[in-house]
Amino acid sequence: MKNFLEIENQHAAGVYAKRNIVLVRGSGALLYDEQGREYIDCVGGQGVANLGHAHPAIAEAIAVQAQTLISCPEMFYNDARATLTARLTALLPGLWRVFLCNSGTEAVEAAIKFARVSTGRTEIVAAMRAFHGRTFGALSATWNKRYRQPFEPLVPGFSHVAYNNLEKLDQVVTEDTAAVILEVVQGEGGVHPGSAEFLHGAQAVCRKQGVMFILDEVQTGFGRTGKMFALEHYGLHSDLLCLAKSIAGGVPMGAVLVGERVGEIPTGIHGSTFGGNPLAAAASLAALDVLEKEGLPERAAQSGAYLLARLRDIRSPLIRDVRGMGLMVGIEIKQKVAPYLQELMERGVLALPAGLTVIRLLPPLVISKEQLDRVVEALQEVLSS
Repeated sequence: MKNFLEIENQHAAGVYAKRNIVLVRGSGALLYDEQGREYIDCVGGQGVANLGHAHPAIAEAIAVQAQTLISCPEMFYNDARATLTARLTALLPGLWRVFLCNSGTEAVEAAIKFARVSTGRTEIVAAMRAFHGRTFGALSATWNKRYRQPFEPLVPGFSHVAYNNLEKLDQVVTEDTAAVILEVVQGEGGVHPGSAEFLHGAQAVCRKQGVMFILDEVQTGFGRTGKMFALEHYGLHSDLLCLAKSIAGGVPMGAVLVGERVGEIPTGIHGSTFGGNPLAAAASLAALDVLEKEGLPERAAQSGAYLLARLRDIRSPLIRDVRGMGLMVGIEIKQKVAPYLQELMERGVLALPAGLTVIRLLPPLVISKEQLDRVVEALQEVLSS
């Protein structure tokens, strides 16, 4: 029997801190290792697996499209792509155009470029604790020094202000600012939802100063927070909306939805070889069908409320705070979370960190109440021991 762990350690680039299990199969909210052991997946592909693993509708859409047409660059028109762009823009009136790419960081890069081209300005304001990606533009908007320092100097013109502090934001936005970019709920930064006052205030500041208002919903989009998009909780209207992760049911894809204030984007100003390929477009159309037909945003709202209530009932001196929105949950503790994530894995629950002291849960939206109870029981054992 091949030792896949050893093979990856020998040949992979080495940039990832790996956990010592080999995952080979998934179904719904469950994953299985090569020994056949079952795990409840609260990593969710880092927010990709909203529909769960091996959803038959996604598998069928991929199979059919793969036998029809996989690659079609955007110099040509395509039926699957055209249908998807119309579907996406119908979800959020006011966002009238779509740029399709392959990931969240690419979506952020594109949004930054579109904002600079639209305004003729160069300055970008982001938030402390923000995470927007690892390519140079997106990394420049990201806050964590651990990601930034090895690659400095980064793209000039970026500044960061405290999240949920409208006064500070208003002070730094000037006539030189091209865009303000914010997450509606900060994910990697510790699962911090934005306050309504802050997010509406940021939108108003942008309108007043002629600045593009970019929302990063790479992790919060497509039902994760209990609405199709987190901005719907607040009634926000962004100029550029960055999407990815669960947009295509697990197939790599990203998108930027473009509002009317951005105006026409000049031909040839940006591009992507694989962006908008028919395979990803077909998977995305199937994913949207599943989200709507199975009522997954509503299910995430109900399951998330249940999970938060149960977690807040845990009596542990380790827990500082439990917060979240829908099935995007953070448990802040008084110690580093790495050993607790290991203990959870040994109990059959896979979870994420969000910084050094926050356990992050991003389960598939199809997770059952019984599976949520098992997650809570594991957390109770680990955090009370």
